[in-house]
Amino acid sequence: MAGKIALVTGAGSGIGRAVALALFGAGYRVALAGRRLAPLEETAALAGPGVDALPFVCDVSDPAQVAALFAAIKARWGRLDLLFNNAGINAPGIPLEDLPVEKWLEVVAVNLNGSFFCAQAAFRMMKEQTPQGGRIINNGSISAHTPRPDSAPYTATKHAITGLTKSLALDGRKYNIAAGQIDIGNAATPMTQRMQRGVKQADGSIRVEPVMDVAEVGRAVVFMDSLSLEANVLTMTIKATAMPFEGRG
Repeated sequence: MAGKIALVTGAGSGIGRAVALALFGAGYRVALAGRRLAPLEETAALAGPGVDALPFVCDVSDPAQVAALFAAIKARWGRLDLLFNNAGINAPGIPLEDLPVEKWLEVVAVNLNGSFFCAQAAFRMMKEQTPQGGRIINNGSISAHTPRPDSAPYTATKHAITGLTKSLALDGRKYNIAAGQIDIGNAATPMTQRMQRGVKQADGSIRVEPVMDVAEVGRAVVFMDSLSLEANVLTMTIKATAMPFEGRG
């Protein structure tokens, strides 16, 4: 895998940073996309000296910025082997009827539209490059299967990501593009700190939930991309072993 070119969106923190560091560790050259430059540069610095990194400020909900991102990757390396579609946001955990319409639109714009814009740009590049093909891995989340209370925007977009993944996997066959999805539950990141303080359950109670080391997600993504393009992990669920999922609600 040494020398492969990857793009990680939302690479300035959390899961995106962990995956980027795992890819650097496996010898990848990595484009780091996010809304703020400083965290992206910090991710590159954490990978250590000598890594080939391209920090690039990009709001994935803006197709023009996505086009500029992919143009920069093509100019720097000439190809793309892996897209990890990870950038995402959540909405406040408030009753559905009180959610501002603007917040719904913002979550859809980043989580769903942004994933599509990046996947479309990756298709265009992977279709034309030599050798042809590559891999796209979407961050689906446990919420692609089962919602938490008061999470309609996030859950709806993550269910939609599953449909997008399946379409990418089907439409990518003729271009040697493999597409899969990783559904992550309770990886220890700033976004999941509330799990360790207590989070609302389906019955209305507040309970502390187990978490797992976010580095496990990085290792899982590296494994998914270690397969030849003749094989594909269509869906993988990786979760804190004891978190409430199998019997949630």
